[in-house]
Amino acid sequence: MADTTAAVTPGASGRDDRPPGAVPLDTPFAALHRRPGEPLLLPNAWDHASAALLAEQGFAAIGTTSLGVAAAAGLPDGAAATRDETLRLARRLGRSGRYLLSVDVEGGFSDDPSEVAALAVELAEAGVVGINLEDGRPDGTLTPVTVHAAKIAAIKAAVPALFVNARTDTHWLAVPDPAEETDRRLAAYERAGADGLFVPGLTDPAAVARICGTVTAPLNVLHSPAGPTLAELAALGVARVSLGSLLYRTALAAAVSTALAVRDSAPAATAGTPGYAVVQALHADGR
Repeated sequence: MADTTAAVTPGASGRDDRPPGAVPLDTPFAALHRRPGEPLLLPNAWDHASAALLAEQGFAAIGTTSLGVAAAAGLPDGAAATRDETLRLARRLGRSGRYLLSVDVEGGFSDDPSEVAALAVELAEAGVVGINLEDGRPDGTLTPVTVHAAKIAAIKAAVPALFVNARTDTHWLAVPDPAEETDRRLAAYERAGADGLFVPGLTDPAAVARICGTVTAPLNVLHSPAGPTLAELAALGVARVSLGSLLYRTALAAAVSTALAVRDSAPAATAGTPGYAVVQALHADGR
C-alpha cells in the first residue's frame, strides 16, 4: 500500500518555498495534509479491530498509538521497548488496503540514524505510508537537534516517499523557553526533510496561529478536550489533528466502568456496543 511516488509541489500557501532539503510529497497521504480549512483528523488505533472499525466510519487514514501498543504488550511507552510489537502491528494493518496507515515509532527505537532508516524501510515494505518520529526521551530530556535531524534525513534518503511527521515535545517537557526552542527545532527538522511537524501540548490559539505562519510544512497538533475544537484549529491553519492515545484510554475506561456497573448491579452504558457477530466479521479475511 505504500505510495512510492515523490515529487516537488507547491506548499499549502501556493509557493514552492520549503526550506532546502524538505521535499514536498505528491502522495495520497501527503495530499490529506494540504487541504486548507479541512485538517486531516487522524484517529489512532492499537490493533486490527480498532483500525477496522475506524475505517468503517470513513476515516481514510489511521495512525497507531505507541501507548496503546506498549500497554497492550505490558511494556512502557517511549522507552524504545516496543520495536518488535510496532513492526508486527504495522505488518498486520498495512496489508488491509482499506486505509492509509501512519505508524508511531516513538524516537525510532534508536539514536543511530542508520538503524532508524532500516526500520523505516521495513515499515514501508509492510504498507506504511507515514511515520511519527518524536524527540522526547523517557528521562524527560529532548534528543539533541542534530541527532533527531540526522534520523529524519536518513529516513528520507532511504524511503523518499514515506511521510515523516517530526514531533517535538518542547511543550510537554521542562524547556526554559518552549516557544524559542520549538521554533529552533521545527526549522531544523524542516531543513532535514520532514514532511510534517508535530507539536503535542500546543493548545494556545495565538501560539498555534503563529507557528502555522512560520513553518511551511503542515502543522500537526494533538487534540485536547480542553483546547480548540477541530473547526477552530482548521481556522488557525492546522493541517492535521491527531487523537493520540485518547481512544485507547477511553476504551479502557469503558471496559472498567462496565465491569463495575455489573458488579454493583447498576445499569451498564452499553449503547452502541458492537455485537459478537460484528466484531467476529472484522477478522483480516472478513470485511
